[in-house]
Amino acid sequence: MNEAYITLGKSGKGELVVKKSEFIGYASHIKNEEQALDFIASVRRRHADAKHNVYAYMLKSNNIMRYSDDKEPQGSAGVPVLDVIRKGGFTDAVIVVTRYFGGVLLGVGGLVRAYSAAAKLAVEDAGIVKYELFTILSFRCDYKTYPKIQSEISKIPAKIDNVEYGEDIEITISLPKDIANDFCSAVSELSLGKIQVENKGSHYDTR
Repeated sequence: MNEAYITLGKSGKGELVVKKSEFIGYASHIKNEEQALDFIASVRRRHADAKHNVYAYMLKSNNIMRYSDDKEPQGSAGVPVLDVIRKGGFTDAVIVVTRYFGGVLLGVGGLVRAYSAAAKLAVEDAGIVKYELFTILSFRCDYKTYPKIQSEISKIPAKIDNVEYGEDIEITISLPKDIANDFCSAVSELSLGKIQVENKGSHYDTR
């Protein structure tokens, strides 16, 4: 499991007109191929009257890469859009660029530049974020120790997933993997070894 990866922060959109042809780019973070195909289908429905809906997507799982020129000259559309993802260094992303033909031929070079530009505008609008591997920790503490635990958690980029109040307090938090061991040591020290921290696995999140 990789320690971190770069992807899109949200869905984004960008538009430009080149020699009367309108290019509309859409970009989005995705988690799997099904979401990529759903996103592509939604753009196609929205622009069913457009002549071309070019797409590209990349997933970190199995290093999946797909693209389509959608009837544009081979290599003039899908590959340039895919290159925006590859050269941008991010993954788990899909980009669709819709083109409304304006009656003026752009040539292969012109198409490459236009599709790339529309894709980049959509990516800029979506923004880039870094996902890191977070460790999930669970432990119990008494009410007397709880304020000390809260203080320790406030010092780090941890996210409280759940707190249950009973005879004791059960806490589940997520925190970056690289500081998990230090946090466990701190909890053991402030509780004089009484608190046993359980590792519940990991997931990706942003700090």
